[in-house]
Amino acid sequence: MQRSMPRGPVRFSTQTLLLQLAVVTLVVVISASVHAWLTYDRVGKEAENQALTLARTVASDPRLRADVLAISSQHGTPPADTLEAGPVMATAESARLRTGALFVVITDETGLRLAHPDPDRLGEQVSTDPSDALSGAEVTTRNTGTLGASAGAKVPVYAPDSATVVGEVSVGYSMETVAQSITRDITPVALTAGLALLVGTAASFLLRRRLHRLTLGLEPEEISTLVHDQVAVLQGVDDGVIGIAADGRISVFNAAAQRLLALPDLSGAHWGNAPVPSALHALTRPQMDDADATELVAGGQVLVVSARKAVRGNEDLGWVITLRDRTELQQLTRQLDAVGTMSTALRAQRHEFANQLHTLAGFMSIGQHQQARDYLGQLVATGPLKFPVDQAELLQDPYLQAFIGAKGVEADERGVALRIGPETLVRGQVTDPQDVTTVLGNLIDNAVRAAVAGSALERWVEVEVLDEAGTDPGILYVVVADSGDGIATGTAPEAIFAEGFTTVEAADGAGTLGSRLLGTSGGQGLGLALARHLARRRGGDITVLDTGSKGGPGAVFMATLPGTVTHHLLPEPAPDSPAGAANSKDHHD
Repeated sequence: MQRSMPRGPVRFSTQTLLLQLAVVTLVVVISASVHAWLTYDRVGKEAENQALTLARTVASDPRLRADVLAISSQHGTPPADTLEAGPVMATAESARLRTGALFVVITDETGLRLAHPDPDRLGEQVSTDPSDALSGAEVTTRNTGTLGASAGAKVPVYAPDSATVVGEVSVGYSMETVAQSITRDITPVALTAGLALLVGTAASFLLRRRLHRLTLGLEPEEISTLVHDQVAVLQGVDDGVIGIAADGRISVFNAAAQRLLALPDLSGAHWGNAPVPSALHALTRPQMDDADATELVAGGQVLVVSARKAVRGNEDLGWVITLRDRTELQQLTRQLDAVGTMSTALRAQRHEFANQLHTLAGFMSIGQHQQARDYLGQLVATGPLKFPVDQAELLQDPYLQAFIGAKGVEADERGVALRIGPETLVRGQVTDPQDVTTVLGNLIDNAVRAAVAGSALERWVEVEVLDEAGTDPGILYVVVADSGDGIATGTAPEAIFAEGFTTVEAADGAGTLGSRLLGTSGGQGLGLALARHLARRRGGDITVLDTGSKGGPGAVFMATLPGTVTHHLLPEPAPDSPAGAANSKDHHD
């Protein structure tokens, strides 16, 4: 015997449809039943009132009152055939036939029938209690007698010119006639109820379709699971996620996005009015499609941003924007670049070490000991390495010496002379190499590019570094100038700090600072923006002291970096050393 496969649970939309149909059916049935009952009661009361009116009319007939009094005055009741042929029977039957009543019964003061539609019942006691009418009261009734169910009335018959009750008149209309009238009246009601049921069923099907479309075919349990999963995933990841519905409303703005953009929860706000960077708005323009990841600076951090169109079937669900923090990676990359630059410089100087050692060995081998001593003194005075940085001896901090020296090797390879300005004076020690690397490295790199692209014959970059070591920690001031053509005419100085503004040479050969505004693909156009964010985050800033001019000298930048040097002073160089002599000359004239 083949076993049938167990059926799965009924879908919520189907349950909703069945419930709606049941509710509509129940409401229609109850409404129709109540209407039928009210109609039945109304028609029954109309029959009772009609019976009461007819009974009063018959009972008030003077001749009938006299005839009933005459029979009641006799000893005993006349036989049935006498009553059948009598005037009371004639009056009752005339009224019944004229009005269509089921019966018109007349009794004496004891309740014996004097008139009845069935002659065999004459002279018998009535089947219903006549006491109320015989006591002088008018009553309406609904009961079942010898002729069937009826709605009627009982009225007393008084003696002529007297208040004495000598009999009663009982009139009734058949309830079958009442039922027929109700059936005739209820037909439109039944048709209306059927139409209402049909309309309710159609509305339930339409509502089911809309519910299915709004929930994307998902059941409530699935929706609940998705909501829990969404909260767990979106709030548990380090990446920022922004969901934008098709109507432009922000549906998702997780905690990571709030942290990375330094904004409160914008869920429910309109995307067009959201206070997010303009680069994010640009990614979701109607003409935009899925694009490669791009970089921007927000809240002092470098973010990698990607936007994807969300589509389910043929339905546009909006946009999903993801944000990833690359600040640490950018800083590590720049530090690695600095280390690589210094490593390259050290490898380039390795031959110089070898040459120096060979020279000393040569002097010693030929007995020129005095020349060997002089040569060693020169090496001690100038240092074991010779970076291509003019006046490098003004730098006393070893970190600055190594970093700027490596930058000097890099600049020298591009035909640019890197030199230290005569006002340089660093008495403390650098304590935050990461921020100093980012800010100083960006300023020197931009200056070297501007010098290479400039029209001046002599290409140079000058760096002056001063510290304010009186406080703990102290402030580091950096001034960088170059021989380039300066900031392009018509370009506001503040514009060069915008994300995407770059000094990279364009394809058309323009190379002046501010010549092109490129996208941030590949990390270009983020250096100055990131450096300024870092400086301002520390309470400092980067400003343009001079925009420069065509043909040079170029732009001059100044960076203020609070809290980057200690107040512990470096030992003063000997007066007879080059650095001591330079400081003595430059600062004590």
